[in-house]
Amino acid sequence: MKSAVRRTHGPEVLGGVGGFAGLFDATTFKAYDKPLLATSTDGVGTKVAIAQAIDKHDTIGQDLVGMVVDDIVVVGAKPLFMTDYIACGKVFPERIADIVRGIAEGCSATGTALVGGETAEHPGLLGVNDYDVAGAATGVVEASRVLGAERVREGDVVLALASSGLHSNGYSLVRHIVANSGIQYGDNAADFGTTWGEALLEPTRLYTLPLLRLITETGDAVHSLSHVTGGGIAANLARVLPQGTWVEVDRSTWSPSPVFRVLADLGGLELEATEGTWNLGIGFLAVVASDKAEAAASALSREGIATWQVGVVHTGARPQPDRGGGDGHWEQGAKGVDGGAVRLVGAYADHTAR
Repeated sequence: MKSAVRRTHGPEVLGGVGGFAGLFDATTFKAYDKPLLATSTDGVGTKVAIAQAIDKHDTIGQDLVGMVVDDIVVVGAKPLFMTDYIACGKVFPERIADIVRGIAEGCSATGTALVGGETAEHPGLLGVNDYDVAGAATGVVEASRVLGAERVREGDVVLALASSGLHSNGYSLVRHIVANSGIQYGDNAADFGTTWGEALLEPTRLYTLPLLRLITETGDAVHSLSHVTGGGIAANLARVLPQGTWVEVDRSTWSPSPVFRVLADLGGLELEATEGTWNLGIGFLAVVASDKAEAAASALSREGIATWQVGVVHTGARPQPDRGGGDGHWEQGAKGVDGGAVRLVGAYADHTAR
């Protein structure tokens, strides 16, 4: 565990592993005219229950990094360092080492130093085999380079970046569906070629470094970014659009991956009914200048992230709701942000499409 943590440390990290506080050399800020610190905190949620059920804990750490560090890149910030917190009913050293090693590997994959953490034992509050994980990270961005809704213009293109699966949201619904279907996490899942537990623990894709490279390579082409987490596609995109703008996300441009279709079928749900809960195959959204959209999509695809256009930013009067029920309702003001409006329209592509 210690060696994995040390591998995330560059010369900016002082003090090594095990101190009361992590130290990070801030002289790097001298390279900025007006450095702004970006910070984020989050956890993995009820996905940890599946890890506990099959006693597999080496991927939860990557999920945590994805939930925390990938929120920082949304404003265009480069992550600097992260700390983690693990609360458990009883400390099992090998289990804690697996979790922290996963966090460290995720930090390495995002250019983030893991400078400290805490493991707390809570007997009587948590069961012997129960635990939860959380983390916080800090990054830096030049004030003049902050991404956000104020940069977005009419005609900008919305690009979708493929997810690796469920990521770390909607697992309360997942667990409800699995339990009601009489499935055990150790059971073989013929649709996935693994056990159910292994399929549902597919780790969160990490987007930070590919997106930072895209921002650097395309100059001012990237206007805003959205991390598709709790609330789904429409709600999270609405948060990074300016008031008075709207986007219709075209479902026909992609086909949700099998894990979403299989779970929806088991739960007797239409995919459209899960749009506020699951990412349905889109882990990130990028709002980019229309003349750079093709180049941006190609650059991300070369990074191994399937990327495609799902919509365009408009201003003015919004289309009326489709009384036939095919189009979703408009999401606006999501999570307290007075942003733009977004809805999903059309029908999802069939299984042979993206």
